[in-house]
Amino acid sequence: MAIVPLTGSLRERSGKGPAREARRAGRIPAILYGHGQAALSVAVETRDFINAMRQIEGGNMIVSLKLESGERTALVREVQRDPLSHEILHLDFQEVSLTEKVRVEVNVHLVGAAKGVKEGGILEAITRQVEVECLATAIPGSLDVDVSDLAIGDSVHVRDLQAEGVTVLTDPDQTIATVVPPTVYEAPAAEAAVAAPTAEEPEVIGKGKEEGEGAAEEEK
Repeated sequence: MAIVPLTGSLRERSGKGPAREARRAGRIPAILYGHGQAALSVAVETRDFINAMRQIEGGNMIVSLKLESGERTALVREVQRDPLSHEILHLDFQEVSLTEKVRVEVNVHLVGAAKGVKEGGILEAITRQVEVECLATAIPGSLDVDVSDLAIGDSVHVRDLQAEGVTVLTDPDQTIATVVPPTVYEAPAAEAAVAAPTAEEPEVIGKGKEEGEGAAEEEK
């Protein structure tokens, strides 16, 4: 995995107020931690970070973060976004060594067209990410698994992943994808036919009263 250069600056103050001020100034507030060092409050230019994200493949990103105190190699551990506007609100950088292994989540990529789908089945993705351990520079953009031979009722598991150069930590028996039979739609049962009205004479209420008296009662 390529290391993306990124320039940052130290923040003198932390908290919600200073973080909002940084965002108004076009910067993303962040924290840098790891390697037994005290956490640092930093900020990076929003535009620079978005451009850096466009250079990576997959969900993990390693940066060479240039600060006033020197450069730090760091893994972007978390990108917090506003749930409505999707604006980046905060970043977590974890300092890493290029000679030490790290644990990260990696996306799973399904390759091929399952033959069970051609037979009318439905391919269901169960696991979309797995945890791996490897050197920071060896983090793959994704891990491929071939689903071409899956017939209806077949599945692929974590153990079937092509994971060269990394150690997969997720349970090897965990299902990644399966082809299920097509859903059969059953029409609802027809409603019972409405019984035909009988020919019996309906009951007359107040039979025997005069017509005028009956109309007066109805107006009351």
